[in-house]
Amino acid sequence: MFSNESRGGGRGAPLLIAVAATAACLAGCGSGSASGHPDAGSVGSLQTATADGARPATGKPTATAARPSAGGRPTASGRTAETLPLAGRVIVIDPGHNPTNYEHTAEINRKVNVGNGRKECDTTGTETNAGYPEAQYTLDVSRRVRALLTARGAKVILTQDGNRAYGPCVDERARIGNQARADAALSIHADGAPTADYGFHVIAPTSMHVGGADTRAIAAPSYRLATTLRAAFAAATKEPFADYLGGGKGLMVRSDLGGLNMSTVPKVFIECGNMRNAHDAKALTDPAWRQDAALGIADGLTTFVEDASRGKG
Repeated sequence: MFSNESRGGGRGAPLLIAVAATAACLAGCGSGSASGHPDAGSVGSLQTATADGARPATGKPTATAARPSAGGRPTASGRTAETLPLAGRVIVIDPGHNPTNYEHTAEINRKVNVGNGRKECDTTGTETNAGYPEAQYTLDVSRRVRALLTARGAKVILTQDGNRAYGPCVDERARIGNQARADAALSIHADGAPTADYGFHVIAPTSMHVGGADTRAIAAPSYRLATTLRAAFAAATKEPFADYLGGGKGLMVRSDLGGLNMSTVPKVFIECGNMRNAHDAKALTDPAWRQDAALGIADGLTTFVEDASRGKG
């Protein structure tokens, strides 16, 4: 995404988008309802592959981890709430950005404390070349994940559900998970890298104690969450690891993301694909693929929380 809060690491300074251009593009290109808030089952503008943006046919990085077992999921056979795999657990899902952030540039440009510095409250996010906004994608997938995790017994909290004019700011997104004492928290995004780049990656926090940030207690469990989520997402979606950062391993550890720096519960980001790549964009705008993405995310979170409750990892 075009965001210093979520863009892949090691690629230089974040892209700056003029306020007027951002408002014009997102207001004119975004799909969904008139308010900019998508329905959970809405279909974005499909984008066909082109020669310069298509994923290469060979040389793809591949994910080798197996999909987590489906054992223990709720069934229609009358399991009680207490026997559901995530009964009593709290999971916070953070849909990256907000569909109407572009209408509130002054508010989202306000600087907030991220522990080791100050950064913008939030950003508008990126979009596909056909105009499908990242903020619409993240909200749609987050709602799908919520439905799956709720069926498994979890209490699921969304940091925003299309019910806020903008934001929340990155520090508040972290605070929501902290105040809920979440067993796990996840921020869902999609990247805005150059068109030739493709694949997904997961971002975990580094261990730090500076300013208002102290991730020393959550760095190790967050890394386990990242690797568990990476395996489950790859298995469910068949999306390869990102080829343009992290050495093709689909995993980054970063210290510049306020949503991670200010967290006191295990938390990671996932960049589900590159919205600027034609092949990834076709997947990201497909409701069936988004359901697979939600299943992979739900499976990864379920496995992590269950393992943590058993003292594994």
